[in-house]
Amino acid sequence: MSERNLLGAFEEMVLLAVARGEGDAYGMSVRRDVQVRSGRDVTIGAVYSTLDRLQAKGFVGSESRVGDGARDGQARRCFELAAEGATALLEARDRHDRVWSEMDTERLANVAGSGE
Repeated sequence: MSERNLLGAFEEMVLLAVARGEGDAYGMSVRRDVQVRSGRDVTIGAVYSTLDRLQAKGFVGSESRVGDGARDGQARRCFELAAEGATALLEARDRHDRVWSEMDTERLANVAGSGE
């Protein structure tokens, strides 16, 4: 597992949104996906800066596509998951599983319920 493949929590959410987009993910669709799934308010600037960082790491690729009539012909930058990004996501999931594997979630629930 490479240090280079470590993802921050927001990077992981954005990369998962790109993966779900199956090659048709663009800034606003990624933003909506992250907001709906996380319940967090997300700025488009945060999404684009994260997409740029993920592209610099080689985790996503992008291309500019000609817009349709609804966009008055304006181009849209679409993102696609790269092989290194898929590897990073799988490693993140494995890491999460290892960290949580010996956690007593019933104890956590009791602590959360008691307000401690």
